Amino acid sequence: MLFYKKAFRSSATVHNFFCLLWYTAVSFRKAGEAQLDRLDRILSDAGIASRSEIKRRIRDGRVFVDGEPAASPELKLDREKVRILVDGKLINTAKFRTFLMNKPAGVICATEDRQQETVLDLLSEQDRNLGLFPVGRLDKDTCGLLLLTNDGEFAHRVISPSSELPKVYEAEVDGEPDAEDVKAFAEGVELRDGTKCLPAVLEPTGGNSCRVTVLEGKYHQVKRMLASRGKPVLRLRRVSIGGLTLDDAPEEGTYRELSEEELCKIFNSK
Repeated sequence: MLFYKKAFRSSATVHNFFCLLWYTAVSFRKAGEAQLDRLDRILSDAGIASRSEIKRRIRDGRVFVDGEPAASPELKLDREKVRILVDGKLINTAKFRTFLMNKPAGVICATEDRQQETVLDLLSEQDRNLGLFPVGRLDKDTCGLLLLTNDGEFAHRVISPSSELPKVYEAEVDGEPDAEDVKAFAEGVELRDGTKCLPAVLEPTGGNSCRVTVLEGKYHQVKRMLASRGKPVLRLRRVSIGGLTLDDAPEEGTYRELSEEELCKIFNSK
């Protein structure tokens, strides 16, 4: 087990690399996005309202651009530099947005569902219009950290096993995890359907509780890994994604937007 703990810690170099890669990618992407966008498009991307409603607000003099009333919805602007107020409120004009949610149990990770409450149902009406989607999945009865973004490139970096981004879970199981379970996780658990998992860290924390650290995100993976060892999960909570932990999270059932520094922190776990 010590070997695998050292392996996980040594991956800090990898995470520092991805942190640098993240800032570099953001910088290049911003440089490549120096094109101008229409005012109504920028406000629509910000989830303010429909295009028709935005045009009405502009006509009514409720939209200000760099301190001046907006003259037209067709006005071309650099979204990275412009300052826009709608009804006196400063608008976030960034194209890509990422939020951290402390997901409660009983809510599914989907963008829409006709019968069940989804994580997007927990968002404000304006934020629901941003085109956000969950980064990876947490089961309906699993709570804890969940990222929501409209940036597909960022989402791929987070969920790709090649990023070696650790996700840590706290679990209560039926039974008591033992040394043989720890060894099996370190060697790579084989699931009941024959699927082989990457080496992971299992840390018994007393009684029927444990912490599990994985570098990948197979379907129901943590539950299936523990079930394969005869320790079915009773409760499960994700407590960290890379360098983000529950200390960074809002109250359960709520969410908040992440800064660029916090986005980097995801890839800078140690």
